[in-house]
Amino acid sequence: MSDFREHLVRYGGDTYPRIVDKAQGCYVWDDEGRKVLDFTSGQMCATVGHNHPSIVAAIKRSCDTALHLFSGMIPRSVVELASAIARLVPRPLSKSLFVNTGSESNEAAIKMAKLATGGFEVVGLGGSWHGVTGNAGSVSFASDRKGYGPGMPGTFVLPEPNAYRCPIRHCRDDCDRTCMKVGFELYDMQSTGARAAVIAEPVISAGGVIVPPPGYFDALAQEARKRGMLLIFDEAQTAFGRLGHWFAASHLGVTPDLLTVSKTLGGGVPLAAAITTEAIEETCHRRGFAFYTSHVSDPLPATVGLAVLDTIEREGLLARSHEMGEYLAAALRELMARHAEIGDVRGMGLLRGVELVKDRETREPHHELGALTTTRCLELGLSMNIRRRPERGSVWRIAPPLTVRREEIDLAMAIFDQALTETKDVLARRGA
Repeated sequence: MSDFREHLVRYGGDTYPRIVDKAQGCYVWDDEGRKVLDFTSGQMCATVGHNHPSIVAAIKRSCDTALHLFSGMIPRSVVELASAIARLVPRPLSKSLFVNTGSESNEAAIKMAKLATGGFEVVGLGGSWHGVTGNAGSVSFASDRKGYGPGMPGTFVLPEPNAYRCPIRHCRDDCDRTCMKVGFELYDMQSTGARAAVIAEPVISAGGVIVPPPGYFDALAQEARKRGMLLIFDEAQTAFGRLGHWFAASHLGVTPDLLTVSKTLGGGVPLAAAITTEAIEETCHRRGFAFYTSHVSDPLPATVGLAVLDTIEREGLLARSHEMGEYLAAALRELMARHAEIGDVRGMGLLRGVELVKDRETREPHHELGALTTTRCLELGLSMNIRRRPERGSVWRIAPPLTVRREEIDLAMAIFDQALTETKDVLARRGA
């Protein structure tokens, strides 16, 4: 087999130096037979584990019925999935549009918000990641914005509620929402009055696993509605069990006007949805809303989505996510007690962040330690995702499948501990 670098476009991710041959549960195996514990659930998508038997069976069932149809034909599995989601989401959310990726679902939600309000201005949070397409990419502020020219007109940013590393240099460890107040004051100065939407992740994942303080989203909803804007929750990484709940919106007690889901719905298969109310859907339909992509309402991913929901319920994965999440958090705090370079451990359920610093008092990010330790973890058989953003610190994003076992968490923590210890020794010898 030729070197994969010979014919593939490099797309920005840290490339694993070997080809992966198979995946099962919490593990992947490369072409040399090396077994790697996957604590990112693939691209945060394989939440019920790689190649779960229920997902494999659903794919086979779809092969006997339909894989793909004309966009104007509605498969039975799509109707069933829409009904199943309507029973789970907080009311008055009830209507779903099924597409492939989080970028697409956010694109659809923003287009609906613009059409329903008649405005075009969209406000996002700093550190957010909503996708790479036009509208979604314009309100993604985690990184990767440079070099492509202007984004969509009417895009604005609110400073994120990061109490550990406050973007407006106001608070330390206790966010009082001054960041929101200042952000909206600046937005109001710039707004042309054509207001459409505020979009936010309930946990800002790519920006460093930032959990906003209690009451933040109630206040955000009030600020949006005060301005006649719709509120969009992007639950690509927080829905369907990752936080120990069906939806973060239900847990927070804040119902958005539009809710998008993707990664955690597809079980490793591309599947996403934009979910809204009957009233908004009716308004958009009257005004000519169109979003017919090549694979809108495809039967195969919808069949898999039904299997994911069934697996979560049948295997009790909401409770398991909460239990294993607490176990993981306790293990990380134990590591923090032994390693002064771990400045903060945060998160919810099985979405956890570990921030590395050179000094706990100054909180200067330790990017070199993060990068080297990530590489050493992989050599020892653990895959973890490091976010190396100069302005937002060096943060591991840890998100194993909901099916993870205690012994797998113990193994991951042992590898993490060993890699961190060895890397610190290397840097000490270098005088870094």
